[in-house]
Amino acid sequence: MNAPGNLERLRFLVKIVQRESLHLRATDARLFASPLTPERLQSMEADVVMAERLDAFVARFARLQDTVGDKFVPALLQALQEPIGAVIDNLDRAERLGWIVSADGWIEARRLRNQMIHEYVDDLSMLASNLQAGHRYVPVLLETAQRLIDETARRGWA
Repeated sequence: MNAPGNLERLRFLVKIVQRESLHLRATDARLFASPLTPERLQSMEADVVMAERLDAFVARFARLQDTVGDKFVPALLQALQEPIGAVIDNLDRAERLGWIVSADGWIEARRLRNQMIHEYVDDLSMLASNLQAGHRYVPVLLETAQRLIDETARRGWA
């Protein structure tokens, strides 16, 4: 049986993930409305709006991935009375349950996120490439978040 605190945490995470998904979707649409090239990234120093959108995209991508992978997946596993383990073990279980497409893909996206954060200033070509890869991963991230929300609702916990 689930303790009320566990279910309350799931409900809280559903709300957070819904909000984070909405914000990431909006920022992604604005930032990638036109091609993101090294030349466009070069304009960040003069274009404060562009710089803020870039910062928002990286932060929102990272936040949603962290919330889903590090908080929501373990909370849902706990509600199902599944063992909670290391992140990779939880992701493997989430993959077997059909919540995520690929645990390996999730870990790769996490590496990508780290590259977007840490190679931010140095290499604009690498940053543009990483941001484009992040942009391509956004639908997977949003679909994963929605699958977890749907699973929580299906069980009457949302």
